[in-house]
Amino acid sequence: MASKPGPFTRWPWHDLGNYKYVLLAPWAARSTYKFVTARSEERDLLSFMVLPVVLMRLLYSQLWITVSRHQTARSKHKIVHKSLDFEQVDRERNWDDQIILTALIFYAVNATVQQAQGVPWWSSRGLVMTAALHVGPVEFLYYWLHRALHHHWLYARYHSHHHASIVTEPITSVIHPFAEEAVYFVLFAIPILTTVATGTASVLTANGYLVYIDFMNYLGHCNFELVPKLLFDVFPPLKYLLYTPSFHSLHHTQFRTNYSLFMPMYDYIYGTMDKSSDDLYERTLQGREQQQAARPDVVHLTHLTAPESLFHLRLGFASVASAPLGAASAGRLAIRAASSLASPLLSLFASTFRSEANRLDKLNIETWVIPRFTSHYTSKSDGHAVSRLIEKAVSDAEASGARVLTLGLLNQGYDLNRNGELYVTRKPNLKTKIVDGTSLAVAAVLNMIPHGTSDVLLLGNANKISLVLTLSLCKRETQVRVVNKELYECLKQQVQPEMQKHLVLSHSYSSKVWLVGDGLTDEEQMKAQEGVHFVPYSQFPPNKARKDCIYHCTPALLVPESFENLHVCENWLPRRVMSAWRAAGIVHALERWDAHECGGRVTGVQKAWSAALERGFRPYDHHQPTGNATAAA
Repeated sequence: MASKPGPFTRWPWHDLGNYKYVLLAPWAARSTYKFVTARSEERDLLSFMVLPVVLMRLLYSQLWITVSRHQTARSKHKIVHKSLDFEQVDRERNWDDQIILTALIFYAVNATVQQAQGVPWWSSRGLVMTAALHVGPVEFLYYWLHRALHHHWLYARYHSHHHASIVTEPITSVIHPFAEEAVYFVLFAIPILTTVATGTASVLTANGYLVYIDFMNYLGHCNFELVPKLLFDVFPPLKYLLYTPSFHSLHHTQFRTNYSLFMPMYDYIYGTMDKSSDDLYERTLQGREQQQAARPDVVHLTHLTAPESLFHLRLGFASVASAPLGAASAGRLAIRAASSLASPLLSLFASTFRSEANRLDKLNIETWVIPRFTSHYTSKSDGHAVSRLIEKAVSDAEASGARVLTLGLLNQGYDLNRNGELYVTRKPNLKTKIVDGTSLAVAAVLNMIPHGTSDVLLLGNANKISLVLTLSLCKRETQVRVVNKELYECLKQQVQPEMQKHLVLSHSYSSKVWLVGDGLTDEEQMKAQEGVHFVPYSQFPPNKARKDCIYHCTPALLVPESFENLHVCENWLPRRVMSAWRAAGIVHALERWDAHECGGRVTGVQKAWSAALERGFRPYDHHQPTGNATAAA
């Protein structure tokens, strides 16, 4: 929203949410019906093509978002190295409003203006006229309109909404108050309406002009330089006719320069071109300084979970990724349908890819994604292939200079790699420290256990985290009840004799606190008394089968306020909340601990917890929002 919103700032269909697309339904039905029932020579192509063009522009816009976020995660040609936050994502979530407005205007003009009906596929005269009118009136009028919008009165009421985004993304280009966008449409309508009035309009020219506007808008706001220098070397005057992302980026950082729409010639003519434009273009295009500075210190290696998680990545749907996985109900069926189509494409990825780049203090932190789903990890036939992908990611992390690599989700499975020990065994001189995050995860679980708890029920499988958790509880003289005899015998062998009195094989489910790992069934949950606290120590949250019980989140922490460029949610966790396993690697790097935490190695629960709190992480539990900073002691 603008700093002082003026009249007609809100879009008319703002309150409809995603149901705003219903506005197109009657128009689309009308045009389709008329096209199907009319004789071939009377069919109105311009009206019929509105809906396909809407769908194409939506897909095209999303491709720009994905490509841009992929490139900025790599950082090689990144222009502005500042943080993008959730506030900006929320502000830009309605980027499709202008596509809907265009479609409604096309439908309305076609229905009311006779000359706009029955236009041909192609007209070369219309193409020449459109190009001439854009270079002349459109670019000229936009330049002066844009300068007027930077007058303090108009800027505060309208244009400040657009300039709230210093770090631009492609869709930033179309984020404007309704009144401002309507004025832009009047400008862009000059070539189209002129061709309609002169009888030179065509389907390809009208829609092609829309695609051109989209392309140039997205190009100028993508925050990485991609226009090759060869173009300007071969044809030097092109610099007056084609702007670059770095050229327009200066307008968002300096505000009083580089006002042009797509063609910088008016900035040259009226002396408003930023003097650093050429230098910034050269530096970002080469990208050498950025590449050296952006080498990762910490790599978090994760993987996809369910098919719909593909669109929950930072590279996917921005509005979906900014909410916890599964929280956005609107469009969920469409996301699942798209996921089923996109999932087979994962087989084309031979290695990990960067999804996210963050910064904390002086640490460069990256998230790498193994392009495989949870089902691949649990499949015996795919396990070997997954293991090879993880091992390659470990080698790539070491080659990139990463000091720490954390194994997220199932990447640290015992059957897969013995909690990461396999990679240390195969490469004894591995410089990158492998961290499975057990110590900090256990500390986070201990923090979620309600005060005054004297006994807990431990359910799940025998693994590293259940063992360390049991040892920590026995040290605190908290009775640990286990109903599974196999799990009990396994834990008893690892617990010191003097503490075994706190580990009890029980047939009762009466404990008020259940510590649950993987494999918790609905039948087991039904045995719990009303009001039981389910505290997971697993990577994945349990299914919530009881409405009369309290479900805590998986082990997680609130990130420090200084954690930069965080604008996506980690799986099912809320905003600015990070899994304890991922946070453990960051703390490990900040503390410069020179040891692995994988296999049977443990950093130390209290050591990891104290270091995390000292570094600005805070306890998180959605049922105990303030946490208990000393609970892990």
